[in-house]
Amino acid sequence: MSKLDDSSGVRALDALDSLPLRERQVLELVYGLHEATATQIQQGLDVELSNSAIRAMLTRLEEKGVLRHRIDGQRYLYQAVVPKREVRVSVLKRLVGTFFDNSPVSAASALLGMSGKLSSDELDQLEAMIAKAREEGR
Repeated sequence: MSKLDDSSGVRALDALDSLPLRERQVLELVYGLHEATATQIQQGLDVELSNSAIRAMLTRLEEKGVLRHRIDGQRYLYQAVVPKREVRVSVLKRLVGTFFDNSPVSAASALLGMSGKLSSDELDQLEAMIAKAREEGR
Protein backbone atom coordinates (compact mmCIF):
# COMPACT_ATOMS: atom_id res chain seq x y z
CA MET A 1 0.00 0.00 0.00
CA SER A 2 1.33 3.41 -0.82
CA LYS A 3 -1.62 5.80 -0.84
CA LEU A 4 -3.62 7.04 2.10
CA ASP A 5 -6.88 6.80 0.15
CA ASP A 6 -6.62 3.02 0.54
CA SER A 7 -9.23 2.15 3.17
CA SER A 8 -6.87 0.08 5.33
CA GLY A 9 -4.34 2.94 5.36
CA VAL A 10 -6.96 5.47 6.42
CA ARG A 11 -8.20 3.08 9.10
CA ALA A 12 -4.65 2.61 10.36
CA LEU A 13 -4.01 6.36 10.53
CA ASP A 14 -7.27 6.85 12.45
CA ALA A 15 -6.29 4.08 14.87
CA LEU A 16 -2.91 5.72 15.54
CA ASP A 17 -4.64 8.64 17.26
CA SER A 18 -6.19 6.44 19.91
CA LEU A 19 -3.38 4.00 20.69
CA PRO A 20 -2.51 3.55 24.36
CA LEU A 21 1.07 4.37 25.33
CA ARG A 22 2.40 0.80 25.33
CA GLU A 23 0.86 0.00 21.92
CA ARG A 24 2.33 3.21 20.54
CA GLN A 25 5.75 2.15 21.87
CA VAL A 26 5.40 -1.23 20.16
CA LEU A 27 4.51 0.49 16.89
CA GLU A 28 7.50 2.83 17.22
CA LEU A 29 9.77 -0.19 17.68
CA VAL A 30 8.33 -1.84 14.58
CA TYR A 31 8.87 1.37 12.58
CA GLY A 32 12.44 1.56 13.85
CA LEU A 33 13.22 -2.04 12.92
CA HIS A 34 11.06 -2.02 9.74
CA GLU A 35 9.97 -5.54 10.64
CA ALA A 36 10.09 -7.19 14.05
CA THR A 37 9.42 -10.40 15.91
CA ALA A 38 7.64 -10.53 19.25
CA THR A 39 10.97 -11.29 20.93
CA GLN A 40 12.64 -8.22 19.39
CA ILE A 41 9.76 -6.07 20.57
CA GLN A 42 9.90 -7.58 24.05
CA GLN A 43 13.62 -6.81 24.25
CA GLY A 44 13.16 -3.27 22.92
CA LEU A 45 10.57 -2.16 25.47
CA ASP A 46 11.60 -0.31 28.60
CA VAL A 47 9.39 -2.50 30.80
CA GLU A 48 9.29 -6.23 31.32
CA LEU A 49 6.28 -7.83 29.71
CA SER A 50 5.73 -11.55 29.16
CA ASN A 51 5.94 -12.96 25.66
CA SER A 52 2.22 -13.75 25.80
CA ALA A 53 1.44 -10.13 26.75
CA ILE A 54 3.49 -8.92 23.77
CA ARG A 55 1.73 -11.35 21.43
CA ALA A 56 -1.68 -10.24 22.72
CA MET A 57 -0.73 -6.62 22.08
CA LEU A 58 0.46 -7.48 18.56
CA THR A 59 -2.85 -9.23 17.89
CA ARG A 60 -4.76 -6.14 19.07
CA LEU A 61 -2.63 -3.92 16.83
CA GLU A 62 -3.42 -6.18 13.88
CA GLU A 63 -7.13 -6.05 14.72
CA LYS A 64 -6.93 -2.25 14.80
CA GLY A 65 -5.39 -2.34 11.32
CA VAL A 66 -2.08 -0.83 12.40
CA LEU A 67 0.16 -3.88 12.00
CA ARG A 68 0.23 -6.94 9.77
CA HIS A 69 2.44 -9.98 9.84
CA ARG A 70 4.05 -12.48 7.55
CA ILE A 71 5.30 -15.90 8.46
CA ASP A 72 8.99 -16.69 8.02
CA GLY A 73 9.56 -20.30 9.00
CA GLN A 74 8.32 -20.48 12.57
CA ARG A 75 8.52 -16.73 13.23
CA TYR A 76 5.88 -14.07 12.79
CA LEU A 77 7.40 -10.88 11.42
CA TYR A 78 5.34 -7.77 12.10
CA GLN A 79 5.36 -4.61 10.04
CA ALA A 80 3.37 -1.40 9.99
CA VAL A 81 0.45 -1.15 7.58
CA VAL A 82 1.11 2.50 6.71
CA PRO A 83 4.62 3.45 5.58
CA LYS A 84 6.50 5.72 7.99
CA ARG A 85 6.68 8.62 5.52
CA GLU A 86 2.87 8.73 5.24
CA VAL A 87 2.43 8.67 9.01
CA ARG A 88 5.02 11.44 9.28
CA VAL A 89 3.03 13.69 6.92
CA SER A 90 -0.23 13.02 8.76
CA VAL A 91 1.30 13.68 12.18
CA LEU A 92 2.99 16.87 11.00
CA LYS A 93 -0.24 18.21 9.50
CA ARG A 94 -2.03 17.58 12.78
CA LEU A 95 0.81 19.13 14.80
CA VAL A 96 0.99 22.23 12.61
CA GLY A 97 -2.80 22.58 12.75
CA THR A 98 -3.03 22.16 16.50
CA PHE A 99 -0.04 24.09 17.78
CA PHE A 100 0.84 26.50 14.97
CA ASP A 101 -2.58 27.62 13.68
CA ASN A 102 -2.05 25.77 10.39
CA SER A 103 1.03 27.89 9.68
CA PRO A 104 3.99 25.89 8.32
CA VAL A 105 6.08 29.07 8.63
CA SER A 106 5.42 29.23 12.38
CA ALA A 107 6.26 25.54 12.73
CA ALA A 108 9.46 25.91 10.71
CA SER A 109 10.44 28.93 12.75
CA ALA A 110 9.96 26.98 15.98
CA LEU A 111 12.02 24.08 14.62
CA LEU A 112 14.81 26.41 13.55
CA GLY A 113 14.74 28.10 16.95
CA MET A 114 15.23 24.84 18.82
CA SER A 115 17.85 23.37 16.52
CA GLY A 116 20.72 25.55 17.70
CA LYS A 117 23.33 26.53 15.17
CA LEU A 118 22.79 25.05 11.70
CA SER A 119 25.73 23.88 9.64
CA SER A 120 26.48 25.41 6.27
CA ASP A 121 25.30 22.17 4.64
CA GLU A 122 21.98 22.27 6.51
CA LEU A 123 21.44 25.90 5.51
CA ASP A 124 22.16 24.95 1.88
CA GLN A 125 19.56 22.18 2.11
CA LEU A 126 16.96 24.59 3.49
CA GLU A 127 17.71 27.13 0.76
CA ALA A 128 17.35 24.44 -1.90
CA MET A 129 13.97 23.38 -0.47
CA ILE A 130 12.75 26.98 -0.45
CA ALA A 131 13.92 27.50 -4.04
CA LYS A 132 12.13 24.31 -5.13
CA ALA A 133 8.92 25.37 -3.36
CA ARG A 134 9.06 28.73 -5.18
CA GLU A 135 9.54 27.01 -8.55
CA GLU A 136 6.56 24.76 -7.86
CA GLY A 137 4.45 27.72 -6.79
CA ARG A 138 3.95 26.49 -3.21
